[in-house]
Amino acid sequence: MTIVALGINHKTASVELREKVAFSPEQMAPALAELLTTHGVKEAVIVSTCNRTELYCSLELDETQILIDWLAQFHAITRTQLQEHIYQYQDFSAIEHLMRVSVGLDSLVLGEPQILGQIKQAYSQAKSNGAIGAMLERLFQKCFAVAKQVRTDTDIGASAVSVAYAAVSLAKHIYGKLDKTNVLLIGAGETIELVARHLHQNGCEKMTVANRTLARAQQVASEFNGNVVSLAQVPEQLIHSDIVISSTASTLPIIGKGVVEQALKARRHKPMLLIDIAVPRDIESQVAELDDAYLYSVDDLQAIVNQNIESREKAAAEAERIIVAKANEFLSWINSLDSVDLIRSYREQTDKIKLELISKATMQLAAGKDHNKVMTELANKLSNRIIHAPTRAIKEAAEQGDISQLAQLKKVLDID
Repeated sequence: MTIVALGINHKTASVELREKVAFSPEQMAPALAELLTTHGVKEAVIVSTCNRTELYCSLELDETQILIDWLAQFHAITRTQLQEHIYQYQDFSAIEHLMRVSVGLDSLVLGEPQILGQIKQAYSQAKSNGAIGAMLERLFQKCFAVAKQVRTDTDIGASAVSVAYAAVSLAKHIYGKLDKTNVLLIGAGETIELVARHLHQNGCEKMTVANRTLARAQQVASEFNGNVVSLAQVPEQLIHSDIVISSTASTLPIIGKGVVEQALKARRHKPMLLIDIAVPRDIESQVAELDDAYLYSVDDLQAIVNQNIESREKAAAEAERIIVAKANEFLSWINSLDSVDLIRSYREQTDKIKLELISKATMQLAAGKDHNKVMTELANKLSNRIIHAPTRAIKEAAEQGDISQLAQLKKVLDID
């Protein structure tokens, strides 16, 4: 039995190719059913995200080319389109790869936690569709345990490594809980959308999105039950905002010192955190001169991110050591399965000899043959049959001068 991991990701293929081989939720069940009918495939899990499509399979034979052909055929693309972008791993390397992916060591953002949830979802889909057997069941459970250990024993996910996440982490550090804070988000691009998602995950319930285009602001706000205002309404909105995070494409500042000063007076100088992650800046740098305004720029956040990336890289080295040890543990378990089969076969062979000789002895006794002679003959024949194969192996090793083989036979047969 061979374990295989095969796929493409953000490192090996363009987004155009990744889109072509991605599996939609509706495709997953029929894809798994079809994959299991492919020659030699015993078990399968399909992982499909925006950054990767991977097949994890238990195969009867070492025939990974069959999987490439199946993937190309399913998505109606040529094998040539896939071939140069595919990576494939077997046995230990496949086990290690799945563990690295689950921990976030193979992600675009080092150590990001979302991939583990996606791996768990892929496992659940495969299991509900009857595509998982004993081998992949044990492998994926092992990976989930390894991911938990890495998160517990290292700082792989402790630090923010994106500006959006760093902004929210800073807000959380200053305010503690975010469930009671009013947050004003200025802009509605990808960065603000990511900030909104992180805020929501950290318990923020009061968000307002201000944007030049209200329809786009509504798209962002609706996902998090937020409010929408125009850029012209920002001065008024500042009065009610504890946290302001801005990221627009404006070439001129949107918020000036005077506007913030007026808002602080109306707030009776209740402090305000302003985080400007736009380039060029959305908030005038002079705002930092105000006593109750705490302004952070994208450069401030980037310095935090750079330190955190270095911290995660150190944690990643620790994670790699854990993964190698756990992958070896799993491989040892697989190898033990071979020994179990070997022991079972040896016992069955020995039992067959025993039953055959007992049958003959029983017939001899029934025919009136002397009891002592029958028992002696049974013992002699049983010992001769059992030692026949080891004796032959010893003679062959001796004739070939194979000292290591002789030593191994001596150890196995427990000969002093």
